[in-house]
Amino acid sequence: MAITIYALAIVSVSLLSACADISTSKYEGPLRSFETSFESISDFKDFYIVPPGDYDSSHEFSSEKVVDGVFAHKAWIVAARASDNDGIDYSPHRAYPTIQFQKTTEGIYRTPCLISLWVNLDINLIDRTKGSIDDWFSFVTLTPDSSDNWSRTVIVNITPDGYIRLAHVPRQGEQEYLYQVDSVVDPPGNLKFAYRDWVRLDIYIDFSAAGGYAKLWQNGVLVSHAMVEGGEGGLAQAHFGLYASAAIPSGTIYNDKLRIKEVLDETEANALVNSSW
Repeated sequence: MAITIYALAIVSVSLLSACADISTSKYEGPLRSFETSFESISDFKDFYIVPPGDYDSSHEFSSEKVVDGVFAHKAWIVAARASDNDGIDYSPHRAYPTIQFQKTTEGIYRTPCLISLWVNLDINLIDRTKGSIDDWFSFVTLTPDSSDNWSRTVIVNITPDGYIRLAHVPRQGEQEYLYQVDSVVDPPGNLKFAYRDWVRLDIYIDFSAAGGYAKLWQNGVLVSHAMVEGGEGGLAQAHFGLYASAAIPSGTIYNDKLRIKEVLDETEANALVNSSW
């Protein structure tokens, strides 16, 4: 059983804006939380949705595999977009709804925030030939930019080595860590991502103008920690679902039970990471 999302897929009506819009949140009320188990497309009715079928990918709400409720978000790759992962015509696979807090009445979220969700990924990532970028898959994209540019992002990626990590840290295009699980830290490979199974991800993000940082937990275990620069304290937009390098010919991702929550600090976030909801 599946629910297609064609009816509410909103085609972008503008090109990327000329400049970024990175700012602080003006909201001063109680801590907020956005939650969805992908039961209704109405959860995303005011936000941009990548039209199913674009980017050689598609997506729908499906009952095939779920953690909570009747449906989960399912996205899949239809065909490879290129023979490698770079070049002039390079364009990744995309199939997801976005969450755009700047379009809501109360505006962008204040950070720190804790983002929690369940993912189930079935894909084969390979090391490409010399001179080409290796395959990658992104579970989470977060930005403090309210414009169409998404000029500053922090993402959660997996590559052929099998470990998930934060990317674009501390600055855009960089990967420098205070802590990162890899084959050196984890010789037995016990902390490699479990494909074709439900895995819980928790991401703590602080986009503060000074002293910002992010942490990533996999099933409650810290696997990545890095400083984050380039924010002004707000989380403007996010997307979850299918975002993957162009040369990958096939693969399927399920997302379920997503929560984006403003928190007071990392102490509160840690308590949430160690509890169910």
